[in-house]
Amino acid sequence: MIGEPWSTGVSRGSDGVVSVGGVDVHTLAATHGTPAYVLDEADLRSRARSYRRAFETAFAEIGAGVDVYYAGKAFLSVAVARWVHEEGLRVDTATGGELAVALRAGVPGADIGLHGNNKSDSEIARALDAGVGRIIVDSLVEIERVADAASAEHPAPVMVRVTTGVHAGGHEYISTAHEDQKFGLSIHAANGDSPAMQGLLKVLSRPELTLLGIHSHIGSQILDPSGFEVAARAVLTLRAQLAERTGVLVEEVDLGGGYGIAYLPGEVALDPDRIAKDIASSVSASAQDVGTPLPRFSIEPGRAIVGPAGLTLYTVGTVKPVRIDDGSIRTYVSVDGGMSDNIRPALYGAQYHAEIVGRRSDESTVLARVVGKHCESGDIVVHEVRLPGDVRAGDLLAVAATGAYGRSMASNYNHVPRPPVVAVADGQTRVLVRRETEDDLLALDQG
Repeated sequence: MIGEPWSTGVSRGSDGVVSVGGVDVHTLAATHGTPAYVLDEADLRSRARSYRRAFETAFAEIGAGVDVYYAGKAFLSVAVARWVHEEGLRVDTATGGELAVALRAGVPGADIGLHGNNKSDSEIARALDAGVGRIIVDSLVEIERVADAASAEHPAPVMVRVTTGVHAGGHEYISTAHEDQKFGLSIHAANGDSPAMQGLLKVLSRPELTLLGIHSHIGSQILDPSGFEVAARAVLTLRAQLAERTGVLVEEVDLGGGYGIAYLPGEVALDPDRIAKDIASSVSASAQDVGTPLPRFSIEPGRAIVGPAGLTLYTVGTVKPVRIDDGSIRTYVSVDGGMSDNIRPALYGAQYHAEIVGRRSDESTVLARVVGKHCESGDIVVHEVRLPGDVRAGDLLAVAATGAYGRSMASNYNHVPRPPVVAVADGQTRVLVRRETEDDLLALDQG
C-alpha cells in the first residue's frame, strides 16, 4: 500500500496493520478517537520544498523570479501555516478567518495575500492593517472599495484577477476561468475595453493603490498542463497591451495553481519538476512573442501540498449487502463519519480510495461502497472500492488523500462534531485542531 495515493509516511506491516509516520492506526484510534484527520508532517513539508525548489530552479533558468504561495483554502491551521512558511512558501488567504490564522502563525503580512470575490470592509481593513503583500481585487466595485479604505500615503498593493476563458479541472464548479462564474474580470471585450483592461486602468487612476500585477487561475485538480500555457500567453498579452497603452509594465503575474494529485491507485499526480519546466518554457516563449521582458511570477500549488499528506481514519459500523439494479451485490460499509467530514463525494462526485488498515485479511474482496452516518442517501465517502469480504464492525478503515478540502469544508450536519486534525511525525502525534464536542455545539445555541 506504500505509494500513491497515500502519503510517503504510510506503511503496512506483515500483520496488515498500517502506520503513519511511525505510529500505527490502533494507537492513533485509541489516543485520538475516530473519525480523525491524520496529517503526515514530513510528507507535507517535503511537498512544499519540492514545489518551491522546482519552480525556483526552472524559472531561474529563464531569468525570472518566482514566489510559491500555499493556498490556505485547501486546509489551514496555525501549525500548517507555520510549516509551509518555514519551508519558504508564502500564504494565500481567501477570507478574514484564514488571514487571522496566518497572522496567528507568525507569517509576516508581507508574505500573505488576500483573495476573495466579496471581501467585507472589515476584511479589507484587516489586510491593510496587517500590511499584506497583496490584495487580489476581483471586480471594478472592489477596486474602488479598496482604494477608499487605503490612502495615497500608504497605498494598497493590489493585483487584478482576470479570467482568460481557459478552464480546467475535475468538475465545472472547480474550473474557475470560464466566463459564466463569479471570479475575476474577463479579458475579452464586447464593446470598448475589456473588463480586465478597465480594472487595470482604474487601479492606475487611484493614487491609493499600487498595481503589482495581474492574477489568473484556471481551475483545480488539473492534470494536463497545457491550459496553463494558453492562460499565461493571454495574461502576458494583456500585460503588454497595458504597457503599450499606459507605459506601465506591471512587475508581477500570478499563474494560479490547482495542480492535480492522485486520489486512486494507478493515478499519477503532476510532477513538480515537470510542471515547473513546462510553465517556465511556455511563459518564456510567450514573453518573447509579445515582445516584453519577463515579470516576476507566482504560483499556488494548493491541494498538491496538503492533499496527499492527509488521510481520514474511521471505525466501521453497520455492514449491509444490498442487491443493485444489475442483480449483483454491493456491500455498504458504514463508518462513523461521512459527508460532514468530506463533502466532496456528495458535492461533485469526487473519487477516493479506502482500505481496511487495522488488520490483515486473506478473504477475497467484494464490491463495496463506503457511506457515512448522516440522514442522506447521498452521504457517500467512497463510491466504489474493493474491500475484504470479511469487513466487519470495529474494523479501522482509512481514506487516502483527504488532506485538502476535508477539514476545511467540514460541517456540523446532523449536529455531528467535526473530527480532530492530528499531526504525525517521527513516531509522535500532536493535535493541531482538537475534536469538537457537543458542548461546542451547544455553546452557540442561545436557547
